[in-house]
Amino acid sequence: MTKFPNYTKTIFIDGQWLEAHNGNTLPVQNPATLETITEVSYGDEVEAEQAVRAASQAFRKWSAKTARERSQLLYAAYEKMLEHKEELASILTTEQGKPLKEARAEIDSAASYFLWYAEEANRLYGEIIPSSNKHKRLMVIPQPIGVVAAITPWNFPASMITRKLAPALAAGCTVVLKPAPETPLTAYQIVKILEEVGIPKGVVNLVTGDAVSIGQCWMNHPDVRLITFTGSTEVGRLLMKGSADHVKKLSLELGGHAPIIVFDDADLDLAAEMTLASKFRNCGQTCICANRVYVQKTIWDDFLEKLTEKVRRLSIDIGAKETADIGPLINEEAVQKVQRHLEDAVQKGASVIYGGKRWDGPYPGYFFEPTLLVNVTKEMRVMNEETFGPLLPLQPFEEEEEAIRQANDTPYGLAAYIFTDSIHRAYRVMEKLEYGIIGINDVFPAVAEAPFGGVKQSGLGKEGGKEGIFEFVELKYVSMGIRSS
Repeated sequence: MTKFPNYTKTIFIDGQWLEAHNGNTLPVQNPATLETITEVSYGDEVEAEQAVRAASQAFRKWSAKTARERSQLLYAAYEKMLEHKEELASILTTEQGKPLKEARAEIDSAASYFLWYAEEANRLYGEIIPSSNKHKRLMVIPQPIGVVAAITPWNFPASMITRKLAPALAAGCTVVLKPAPETPLTAYQIVKILEEVGIPKGVVNLVTGDAVSIGQCWMNHPDVRLITFTGSTEVGRLLMKGSADHVKKLSLELGGHAPIIVFDDADLDLAAEMTLASKFRNCGQTCICANRVYVQKTIWDDFLEKLTEKVRRLSIDIGAKETADIGPLINEEAVQKVQRHLEDAVQKGASVIYGGKRWDGPYPGYFFEPTLLVNVTKEMRVMNEETFGPLLPLQPFEEEEEAIRQANDTPYGLAAYIFTDSIHRAYRVMEKLEYGIIGINDVFPAVAEAPFGGVKQSGLGKEGGKEGIFEFVELKYVSMGIRSS
């Protein structure tokens, strides 16, 4: 197991590693063993203000650099991340809990955003518009928005950081970053890598500490021009309200309630394997993971048998074990939420066909068995709320339109999945699903080169792809009068 010293200096402002001014620290816990692995600085609005000041001062020089200069630094960060992949994966697993094989995959994914936006930095094109007036020349110029406040979650503590930092830096913005208190060490390591490759001081600033005071400072600070946040819809609403006075731009990736629809013409082995992978990756703590599965009645028994057998073979263990398939949840609150959803469903008539309780293995951490539920109904909380844990309800349907209606019956619209071998059905259903991301015979849609984001109450804006960098720029329109010769 990875051992850490006390990281009393985890605040990085204007190129300096600092302790919190108040001397406060926060313990970081291994969710599998409940051991305190280290302590980190616990700053507040004082550090938040200092970070914005440093980012504001650095913005002029950083935004004036050529795209090629910024690109070269991002390429270097990509290479450095892969060079330290095993170390980063071990740290991530220790503080977050996911199996090492998943942590390694996340480091690869996180690094890919540095690579993609190293390339996109050189492709942030403007536009020349043909004028309707022969005495005018019209153009549109993308320019960096300014200081960006990035607030990131604990479930993907590496990739959610680079998915925000990379396009912001590529566009010429400077950044103040606040990671989740559960997983500050991964953020620390990523910022250290940026420091090592030569990112100028003040361009990236890291503040670990109190979410409320730091968030309030950045919402109210006039120099912060964009807040990019990944987390719950509830917190997203607060950021929208709090940022209104300064009319800040927001990029929000919020809650989801992803359905999987398995049609009777699907490859059932593939559908069962992908449903398993979607739901139980990261112990169900994934914003786009399956939250409910609709299976056509004619294949219900066969699909259920295949899925249950695959779930039985999952290995629950501490994430540091190479054989682990499922690690712990992040904390006791997460365990209690799974338990509440499970109890509510059972009280309303659902049946547990596998799992259904806390894991009684050799570790004292926040483990819960992968659990399958049938006989579920719309009235149950698990069919309406994001569980964020290893609890999966399954429900049969008869007709295509019925499945579409049930899938869309939610205020969320992040991701949805279809399993079918009919190209006609794939197109019909995909076009009717009210989601920002659709997977067809695929449950891993998140890649650096494609836009990621939801509709309805699942967020605003896109991350990834060529679209992602445009979140961090303002488009300046220029109309130039030209005299006749």
